[in-house]
Amino acid sequence: MKAWRVHTNGEPRAVMRLEEVPDPRPGPGQLLLRVRAANVNFPDALLCRGHYQVRPPLPFTPGVEICGEVLAVGEGAAGAVGARVLAQPPLPQGGFAELAVVDAATVRPAPEALDDAGAAALHIGYQTGWFGLHRRARLQPGETLLVHAAAGGVGSAAVQLGKAAGARVIGVAGGADKVRIAAGLGCDGVLDRRTDDIVAGVKEATGGRGADVVYDPVGGDAYARSVKCIAFEGRVIVVGFAGGTVPTPALNHVLVKNYSVLGLHWGLYNTKAPAAVETCHEELTKLAAQGVVQPLIGGRVPLAGAADAVQRVADGHSVGRLVVVPGAGEAR
Repeated sequence: MKAWRVHTNGEPRAVMRLEEVPDPRPGPGQLLLRVRAANVNFPDALLCRGHYQVRPPLPFTPGVEICGEVLAVGEGAAGAVGARVLAQPPLPQGGFAELAVVDAATVRPAPEALDDAGAAALHIGYQTGWFGLHRRARLQPGETLLVHAAAGGVGSAAVQLGKAAGARVIGVAGGADKVRIAAGLGCDGVLDRRTDDIVAGVKEATGGRGADVVYDPVGGDAYARSVKCIAFEGRVIVVGFAGGTVPTPALNHVLVKNYSVLGLHWGLYNTKAPAAVETCHEELTKLAAQGVVQPLIGGRVPLAGAADAVQRVADGHSVGRLVVVPGAGEAR
């Protein structure tokens, strides 16, 4: 089969190589999947650079979430050949490949309401949003939610989930095109980080109160601005640092303004609260069936275009989710 592999750390476009490798076989408790769609995530770029908290041995195949079709079932594994499922291929053998082996206990049915690309995109990004907004921040109907990178893959999910929860959503995006896309997702207002005063804009939109909940996958300056316009007893959800700078919170400021800073690493729930992950998947499947959430797909690329797609995400040049579709002949 064909698979992308990283032999040395560096920028994705420079270090990812499309190679012929032996077809994998499922072991006990595993499933062999044909990869129908593999979502591109910012951590894929960090993995290539060697900057992620997990550093798989070299060479490795990036791609942390897929929608796949079961081709074979290993000894003792639960699964049906032909089933369409969502899965996380365990590194070092990730999902940017034609085939993948996954642990049967971790797969979930792909939502019937979504095509392969949409199903792949519903997984980690939307689960992160659901846990962040509901389990960590306890977002309430009528509260104001500020979402950074609102036109991106992670931010667009938070916008849709916030609206589904009955919140008033203010998005932040970079540039006129992304502002327009964020508005189309349902934001009640959108601020352009390149031209608008974010702090003043949030305070004006909330009558001086500020945002009750901030969803921040960017870090750096986005975090600094957020805590200047957070409401009394507000909650800042730290999701990631796509901006490249890890902020250092001033605890005296947290104390003076009575707000909370909440960390969110979705992967921990797989080991510490797997039942909650299952519940989350069921809720997201219902929302997709109702048409309340619809992953924003910024592009579908063939397997040969995966390295370029990861680089575009790394450079912040993508909108919504880029999805690698191994069966596709041409990028769309």
